[in-house]
Amino acid sequence: MAKKIILKFIFLLLLLLFAAGCTTVEPWEREGLSSPIMILDKNPIEKGIEIHHIEFREGSAGATGSQSGGCGCG
Repeated sequence: MAKKIILKFIFLLLLLLFAAGCTTVEPWEREGLSSPIMILDKNPIEKGIEIHHIEFREGSAGATGSQSGGCGCG
């Protein structure tokens, strides 16, 4: 009986932890999320050149991830 209560508590705790990361981003909040400071590359111009060379060499494009911030809209 106590095991079931503990398991339910742990499940509820994990559910709350995972749900805490879900949010909706309003259009006026996206400006702050897509600022250049959010880009993880140290030199985005150099990274763009590197991606261009890889695309040219391999004949493929895409799958390089989001380039402009946390919202994934750039």
